[in-house]
Amino acid sequence: MNAPANRPAPVICVVGARPNYMKVAPIIRAFAAHNPPIPTLLVHTGQHYDPAMKDRLFADLALPEPDVNLAVGSGSHAVQTAEVMKRFEPVIDAHGARAVLVVGDVNSTLACALVASKRHIPVVHVESGLRSNDRRMPEEINRILTDQISDVLYTTERSAHDNLAREGIAPERAVFVGNVMIDSLRASLPKAVPAEVLLAQAGLDARRIAGGYGVVTLHRPSNVDHPEVLAPIIDALREVAARLPLVVALHPRTRNNLEQFGLFGRLDTPDFLILPPQGYLEMLGLMSGARLVLTDSGGIQEETTALGVPCVTIRENTERPITVEQGTNTLVGIDPRAIVAAAHAVLDTGGKAGRIPEYWDGRCAERIAEHLHRWLLDAEGGPPAGS
Repeated sequence: MNAPANRPAPVICVVGARPNYMKVAPIIRAFAAHNPPIPTLLVHTGQHYDPAMKDRLFADLALPEPDVNLAVGSGSHAVQTAEVMKRFEPVIDAHGARAVLVVGDVNSTLACALVASKRHIPVVHVESGLRSNDRRMPEEINRILTDQISDVLYTTERSAHDNLAREGIAPERAVFVGNVMIDSLRASLPKAVPAEVLLAQAGLDARRIAGGYGVVTLHRPSNVDHPEVLAPIIDALREVAARLPLVVALHPRTRNNLEQFGLFGRLDTPDFLILPPQGYLEMLGLMSGARLVLTDSGGIQEETTALGVPCVTIRENTERPITVEQGTNTLVGIDPRAIVAAAHAVLDTGGKAGRIPEYWDGRCAERIAEHLHRWLLDAEGGPPAGS
């Protein structure tokens, strides 16, 4: 479907959940700054259903309010994916689309890519080729399927190209541009909120972290939805916290499960400082000042590598191997003894020094804008006058 006659068809950029915002914000800015500008339409699917958190993230990242909000909300994977598809297709009918750009691996990513592909609209996938090789993870299915139907696949690390080649994807479809999340991190770091300020705002005594602190985030269903898994992880964190105070940004899912399983009391010690979910600038402030981060988040593995902060990842696998091979990340699994040993090793030695991976330089979005502009002109049969 063509755009209305009075304006060119936009590149529709899709956000659905928290990690998407950090990836799309610099892309929107780079498209606007490109010569000529690349017209965009920002669609928020509403997959992330906390309005206050969404509003805070948009403000923190200087991301414009979405042009369209699909207001899908929560639901099972099937319901959420189907609902995004139903509500996204009329957006294409109303506005046209030169291409649909999706990021990451959430349900909104796959849903909007499917709609665009079936409408013969080019699909552009930012953060392609990452693999955990664990198909029990819903995100892994989303990654694999989105890459299969994408026309342009932008990668964060060179190993992603090997993954795509094994899956039969033609090499000319994949372009190494670097990590767009690092664009947001570098731009936002001067505005990060120090940990002491956050604790004071929460009514906690900032003197408790005067000798240093660690940061904890846990949210993956495989870690927090089963008491036989969650309880040993909490006990491991208690052992680490006895040596280093831990600031816990507590995800609602994790809090609910801790209460349901009767485990919340295990965090009721002076060694833990419990905060509600934090905004992007607040998390940057917490991480940048930490001696250690313990997490099961994909994005935090990348952010700690960019910040040079040791990270202990409480997962059996990672789709971001470069953070282990080149960065500050150590993958330990969920065995409590391994978690404690890795944390103590960081405190004893200072942890892995790591290095900043190639193209994690804050200019990824510029490379995407420049390449996509040329690719679209070629796909559309050559440059119009003035391009």
